[in-house]
Order: sequence, then structure tokens, then C-alpha cells
Amino acid sequence: MLAASGFITIAVFLVAVLSRRVSVLIALTALPILAALVTGFGGRLGTLIGDGLVKVAPVAVMITFAILYFSLMVDVGLFDPAVRRVLRWAKGDPLKITVGTAVLTLLVALDGDGASTFLITVSALLPIYRRLGMRPLVLAGVVCLGAGVMNMVPWGGPTARAMAALKLDSSEVFVPALPAMAAGIVWVLVAAFLIGRTERKRLGVVEIEPDEDEPAPRTRPESLRFWFNVVLTLALVVVLLGQFMKLEVVFVIAFVIAVIVNRPAWTQQQELFAKHGGNVVLVTAMIFAAGVFTGILTGTGMIPAMARSLAGVIPDGAGGLLPVVVAVTSMPLSLVFTPDAYYFGVLPVLAETSSAFGGSAAEIGTAAILGQMTTGFPLSPLTASTFILVGMSGVDLGAHQRFIFKWAFGTTIVMTVVALLTGAISF
Repeated sequence: MLAASGFITIAVFLVAVLSRRVSVLIALTALPILAALVTGFGGRLGTLIGDGLVKVAPVAVMITFAILYFSLMVDVGLFDPAVRRVLRWAKGDPLKITVGTAVLTLLVALDGDGASTFLITVSALLPIYRRLGMRPLVLAGVVCLGAGVMNMVPWGGPTARAMAALKLDSSEVFVPALPAMAAGIVWVLVAAFLIGRTERKRLGVVEIEPDEDEPAPRTRPESLRFWFNVVLTLALVVVLLGQFMKLEVVFVIAFVIAVIVNRPAWTQQQELFAKHGGNVVLVTAMIFAAGVFTGILTGTGMIPAMARSLAGVIPDGAGGLLPVVVAVTSMPLSLVFTPDAYYFGVLPVLAETSSAFGGSAAEIGTAAILGQMTTGFPLSPLTASTFILVGMSGVDLGAHQRFIFKWAFGTTIVMTVVALLTGAISF
């Protein structure tokens, strides 16, 4: 009964989300509540929902302040010198411009926001591509690769969803994947080099000078603030990677310091919140809604029951392959499942199934973020930011997918191999 109820709930959830007939927020909350009422758990709804909300609260806090922090850093121009240096270094060499595109994207995508990454990188580089006659398809593709691998950061959507859905923290899901992510970054640079070499053969090298005006010299207070932001961001990254404090605590402290230094007046802070608050509310609302969904399905016993049911149909000895299967299929499934449908509807069942075979839920979470709406999101028609990328670049979505799919899938394969070698996932 519980297993059937769980499968029906998830099936209805997937249909509702994929058909776009119901908003994700409503599907995540109304459907599990209805399922709980039908299965006789109405009297425990308050406890089930409360438990789910408490468990995802740290993730929601982390995402809120991470988005605000990096959005502030973009606004104050922390990354502007990197943009100018990449353009100055590349000049008229298509190969250098392509590799520079990858480097710039990897830097800008640190905020975990695909939309802002595409806006910044395409706006900065498209004029150079046009001047040299380089294909916009190359720009969109290389930006796709860089943004995809960087979307694995814990404050990015997929990893945050994985942690919320499985009730795990970054030390269990993300940190084991760091070597794989590093390999993915190297692969992106290699892919950019190979793609750029093709463009160089096609066009040759054209010596041009960037037509961008040099910025006005910074005043002394502006220079002090800039270097303070550099040191603060580097310190933040060190603390995050070293796991010296919980992520939500780190970002709260870092944002408070940054906003005091860069936007000390209340009116300035209001402008910051007004500009970026919409993105924060959308993301955190989904995380709390996910808490309702997973809280009810777990607390009622539906997910364990579904896992036992699935375990019964998996051949003996095949359960250990589940992390590898999840990893390899994660990127292509980005074209089929929205991140909410996959991470909140499918991943918990896969994790429980793996646990039934003696595996680890954390391994399944790590395997999923190697491609599901990370390397796959900038190709997926199910994400709005994909259309920002292809729209600003002036390329057709189908052409973009055909051009870059093999390279993006290659990123997932490289990361999967490294994850296996480092023990992040096993078989």
C-alpha cells in the first residue's frame, strides 16, 4: 500500500511538473499532503512537515546568503579585471579567445547562477567573436561547458537540491566529488582548446585591439574596497573547501561583512535586496517545499517501501552498480527531467534502493550531481537560463545541443571515472 502510494505520488508529481500544468511549488506541497491524507497519515501532517522543514532549513539559509554574496561581488565589479585581462590576452587568436571564454566562464560561474553567468560572459565576448568571424555556436558551447561543471558548487541548484532531498550536507555529497570536479574543469579547458584550434584553422589569427574603453582609475577608497573583496572572497573559498565551519554560517558571516563594507547605507542595501531578492525567494521557496515533499514521503514510510519494492526487481549483484548507472545517465536525463522532478522525485527512491543493497545514499547524491542539471543544464530545454544562453548568442537550441552534447557528456564521463578512482562512488 505504501509503496504503491509512493509510486503514484511521484508519477503524478512528474507528470504535473513535466507537463507544466501545475507549478513545482504546488506539486511539491499539495501532492504529498493529499497522499498523506489518503493513506491515513492526516493526523501526523504537522509533525511530518515540520520535520522536513527543519532538515532543509540549513540548505535554504546557505543558498540565500550565497546568492546575495556573489551577486554583490558581481555588482561591485570584483570579476571585471579578470574579464579585461582575458580579452587583452586573447586579442585576435580564436584559440586563445575560446580558452579565455572557458576561463572567464569558470570564474563568473562561481556564484552558481546560470542566468547571470550567461549574461556576463556572452555580453563581454560576443562582440569579439563577431569581429573575428568566430561562430556564436562556439561561444554558446564553451560557456555551456564551463557553467555546467561549476554548477556543482554546493550553493548551485542541483547540489542544493540533492542535499535537501537526501537530508545530507555538503561534506557528504559535494566534498567527495571535489577531485572529480577538478578533473571536469581540466576537461573543459582541454575541450575549449580543441574547439578553439578548429576555429583557428578555419579563420587564422587576426590582430585586433579590444575596443573596450579602459575603466577610470579607482579612487583610494574604491581600491581598498576592491582588494578587501578579493581577500574576503579568497578567505571564503578556503573556509568552504576546508569545511572549517558549516556552509550556512560561513555565508551569513561573509555576506554581513561584505555588505557593511560595500553597501553600508540602508538605502543601498534595500536596492541590493530589491535587485536580487526575487531569485533568492524562488530558490528558497523550492527548498522548503522540497522539505514538505521529502518529509511526508519519508515520514510515512513511502520512500523506504518503494526502495524495498525496487530492490526486489533488481538482480542479485546488480545493486552495487547503481551509483555508476546514476552517474553515467545523469547528464542525458537533464534533457528529460527538470531538476525538481529528478532530485525530489527520483533521487530519494534511488538512494533508498542503493541503501537496501548496502550502498550509500550519499554516493547516489554524489553520482547524480556529476551530470544531472550540472553538465546537462545549459543544454536542457527544461531550464529557462538555457534560452538566455542561446538567445543572447543568437544560435538555435537544436544546433547548440548537437554541437556541444558530446563534449558535455564527456565532462560527466571524465568526472565519473575520477569519482570511481577516488572512491567518491563505487561499484
